[in-house]
Amino acid sequence: MSVAISGLYISITAVLVVIFAMRVIQLRRKHKIGLGSSGNEELRLANRVHANLVENAPMAMILLLVAEQNHLPGLFLHILGIAWIVGRILHAIGLTQGRGGYHLGRFWGGLLSWLVILILAGINLGYFFSSLA
Repeated sequence: MSVAISGLYISITAVLVVIFAMRVIQLRRKHKIGLGSSGNEELRLANRVHANLVENAPMAMILLLVAEQNHLPGLFLHILGIAWIVGRILHAIGLTQGRGGYHLGRFWGGLLSWLVILILAGINLGYFFSSLA
């Protein structure tokens, strides 16, 4: 069975992980900080943007992969995959521009990301319970 659709969103997520990590490296070099943030707010925020994606991506991407293996229609996989990517980008922009405080991008990005995770969890639970019948 092909998992091309989830593979697409897993790959885009991997690219985002690398982009966010490169931002951290760029700031480390700019400010000559080898470990931690040394009180540099810009670096601390970049670290959190990267870490937050790394914290949430495995669960979301595993759930998307399982949903595809359970034959969730491609349209729904794409809707959820696009929502995930948009949510992660909004969160990154909002966390950065809001300087760690409230920002609409952070709020909506986080909410969208969590909704994708919860919807996929619900879908996969539905597949499980329907297999019992």
